[in-house]
Amino acid sequence: MTVTFDALTIDWFGLATLRLEGQTGAVVYIDPGPERYGVLDGFEPRDGDLVLVSHDHHYDPDSIRRVARDDALIVVHESIRANDLDGIDEDPDDLAFEVERVGADESFAIGPLDLYTTPAYNDPDGPHTDEPGEPYHPEGRGCGFGVTIDGVTAFWPGDTDVLAVHDDLPVDCFFPPIGGTFTMDRREAAALAARLEPDLVLPVHYDTFAAIEVDSDAFVVDVARRNVPVVLDE
Repeated sequence: MTVTFDALTIDWFGLATLRLEGQTGAVVYIDPGPERYGVLDGFEPRDGDLVLVSHDHHYDPDSIRRVARDDALIVVHESIRANDLDGIDEDPDDLAFEVERVGADESFAIGPLDLYTTPAYNDPDGPHTDEPGEPYHPEGRGCGFGVTIDGVTAFWPGDTDVLAVHDDLPVDCFFPPIGGTFTMDRREAAALAARLEPDLVLPVHYDTFAAIEVDSDAFVVDVARRNVPVVLDE
């Protein structure tokens, strides 16, 4: 299923992998892969002008090569290092693309596209921690991305809890993670959507594997009751 919203054509492939295409032809991929989840199986368009990678769990060189044009810009969080990852032996800086590292509170223009980043992490005192009590996503290890394409600002907050910084963001199209366990859950995401008041909500980061299975229909009902337009790309 492909979702069309204003100037954007949107495809969600599973986990956090999104493809955004503007009316003027700019193509942006968010968090392609990783390959072990099979979200890009059989899909190798190599048409992406810009590829955004929010944190190390979503960094996969082979998936980037599936979607990126030869002259693409790859924007990755500054913390991503191959030696921190099992089965990955290429640092972002070793890829055969132009690579830009970013922090979690930046804004800049990339050609006709405007981009901002936000912090993305789990509260160590919150529910999204592992067995020893460590947050799945520590502060400083990832970011969210807002990208404006043809006048439409799309926002993927990354693998994160709901944070105070989210409440003041310009967002037209919102891609919240709703699977819980490693991120905000569907109820927290619905409440955030109501505060942001975007023109469209398309949930992601759920049902790709057992730990993030969720009742997506219940999320839709919850958001719709708050008078926020919502759609599933399933």
